[in-house]
Amino acid sequence: METLRIKNSDLKVSRLCMGGCPMGEYGWGNVSKNDLVAAVKKALEIGINFFDTADTYGLGQAEKTLGEAVKGIRHQAVIATKFGVRVEDGKTFYDNSSEWIEQAVENSLRRLGTDYIDLYQLHYRDGKTAIGDIVESLEKLKDRGYIKYYGLSNIYSEDIAELKTFKGKFVSFQDEYSLACRKHELDMVELSKKLELTPLTWGSLGQGILTGKYDERSTFSSDDRRAKEIYVNFHGETLRKNLRIVKEMQKISEEVQKPVSAIAIRWILDYLPGSVVLAGIKNVRQLLSNIEALGWQLNGEQIKKLETASRIEEL
Repeated sequence: METLRIKNSDLKVSRLCMGGCPMGEYGWGNVSKNDLVAAVKKALEIGINFFDTADTYGLGQAEKTLGEAVKGIRHQAVIATKFGVRVEDGKTFYDNSSEWIEQAVENSLRRLGTDYIDLYQLHYRDGKTAIGDIVESLEKLKDRGYIKYYGLSNIYSEDIAELKTFKGKFVSFQDEYSLACRKHELDMVELSKKLELTPLTWGSLGQGILTGKYDERSTFSSDDRRAKEIYVNFHGETLRKNLRIVKEMQKISEEVQKPVSAIAIRWILDYLPGSVVLAGIKNVRQLLSNIEALGWQLNGEQIKKLETASRIEEL
């Protein structure tokens, strides 16, 4: 198993992290709670010990399912969850206030069925709460033993100046990154170096387009978010470009005798040193396919072909 220690912490985690959005059982088509629980248990059995979720996934359902899955074996899992997004009266908004952080962590602990969270992550900034106030609130949670460490999510190079004051406080950050979405690549490299943070990548399989299972004729049911055009990886010119990338991935898949999804994950592990890949997993079959990304490396020629196929003008 490929592992690393998250910077500024004693958290030793697998470089493949099971993403918890599908555990919310909302917007990803047919999802079975039993399959999800089985996948978590299988992950721990084979050495995947890192699980990422958020309090808003399925309005708390994802945390409940994860908590159920690790009941009795909580000590084997490194659990990361997020705060900072509120849903009330059908409205969604950001809130980083100390009052909400206090309430949010207690809600998450209850749903997860645990008395501590390994990595507590700021999901989104609310645009009004000073980062110093957020750090103060999080330090209080650490002192009380509610959380071990804290991290960031959805931040970019322009945030570095403000965050530099708190270098060493946060241990990680996560942003969208994959062969289908490289627009944050330079930000991630800069954030990792200048703030000494471990990068975590979400959307690592491009919401599934990088698994090789879909083509231009693919359609999604109304209960699957990918039917909406806002999920650009499955629509228009973006879809066509992604399918060209997948074609290159399929060639490499044949060369190395690994699933297409494993090529997508391996690309990130090789191209973004010291990173952890988050991949949403709905069942044991997907887990076993994704884990084939570990324990080997793409060669220089394969990396160059994928780099060329996925290059965007901004890079």
